[in-house]
Amino acid sequence: MIPIPTVTLNNGVEMPQLGFGVFQVPNDETTAAVTAALAAGYRSIDTAAIYGNEEGTGRALAESGIPRGELFVTSKLWIDDLGYESTLAAFEASVARLGLDYLDLYLIHWPAPETDKYADSWLALEKLLADGRVRAIGVSNFLPDHVQRLIDLGGTVPAVNQVELHPALQQRDAEAFNAAHGIITEAWSPLAQGAVLGDPAVAAIAVRHGRTPAQVVLRWHLQQGRIVIPKSVTPARIRENLDVFGFTLLDEELAALDSLEREGRTGPHPASFHG
Repeated sequence: MIPIPTVTLNNGVEMPQLGFGVFQVPNDETTAAVTAALAAGYRSIDTAAIYGNEEGTGRALAESGIPRGELFVTSKLWIDDLGYESTLAAFEASVARLGLDYLDLYLIHWPAPETDKYADSWLALEKLLADGRVRAIGVSNFLPDHVQRLIDLGGTVPAVNQVELHPALQQRDAEAFNAAHGIITEAWSPLAQGAVLGDPAVAAIAVRHGRTPAQVVLRWHLQQGRIVIPKSVTPARIRENLDVFGFTLLDEELAALDSLEREGRTGPHPASFHG
């Protein structure tokens, strides 16, 4: 079993630095994918209400026989449920589908600033945290001004901000803001849905280390302190994405990957996305 390092969140909770994401995995395929991930050694699983696969995820968790305390489960609040009472109801629906009593991390999936409801949802997440229903709370796809608004409420600072981040979209302003406020940056689409894997710089580094391009990019993330949640439904690739702790990128190799920034966003922009 490959030991996975952890990152200490700002409330002291330990979160695995490498997890398994199930975005775009159909519910009827999710159980097999998560089962393969758990068998490979992943213990952090990232899902969301909008993915429609919390039930499949929960089935795999239950069937694994792994003690609940050894698992780290994240889910997310969808835009349609923003608001105080609706957030609490959505949370209960998510944990019911997952078959769990609590979540390790609960995130507001998108700020949807036009609705002006994410601050109310944050107050609900703080209640869930105080009630012991979640171990940590955070946000996803939040720009610095969105996060600042939550900080200005004077309560809990988000533990995590999960954003699209990969060599072609490095979110340097957001990552610097997060770091300045003790917020861990978590990368979704860490491989840019494969868009950066054919880059000559990535390929050359992969050859040098006897690794795959995907392993090189994941290693780039890990050495810069981010949490990453690669997704795959192929057992061999699921195992490959976990096997990234036996080599180290040199400073010049990290710099070569840093140079690939090109605003290569693959998903929506948080300032304008509203579901």
